[in-house]
Amino acid sequence: MRSHEPRSTSSCAACKLLKRRCSPTCIFAPYFRSDEPKKFAKVHKVFGASNVSKILIEVPEEQREDTVNSLVYEAEARLRDPVYGCIGAIALLQRKMIELQHDLALARARLARYAANYSTGVAGTELDRLTVTGLVRDEAKNLLQHLHHIRG
Repeated sequence: MRSHEPRSTSSCAACKLLKRRCSPTCIFAPYFRSDEPKKFAKVHKVFGASNVSKILIEVPEEQREDTVNSLVYEAEARLRDPVYGCIGAIALLQRKMIELQHDLALARARLARYAANYSTGVAGTELDRLTVTGLVRDEAKNLLQHLHHIRG
């Protein structure tokens, strides 16, 4: 567990920023190392040291590292977008995913239409059929890759 790792004799990033002496029982020390001063500065700017301290005390020790990571993520998002924070990023990704799902549905419908035309001989020459089928397949493949990239 991180809080039981040996600490160097230097103050943690929180105590350095707050200009106070870092005690061996410092609640911040295991999560805000001295070599990551910006990490605590962002969290402090958005939430305040007192509130972060209260949150960490209330959270079970085995969940504190995840809690700190969440606070850092939210603080960075709040500093980028003070109104919406990480909710703005989530909403943007959801809109993009809906748009891509719509595009994918259109591509699948076109592919089905071309496949039906191909099987009935309506698509034209063999070369036309191969070209159209290849283009639609490539379009569907690109949309699927893009959707997978957004979800991932």
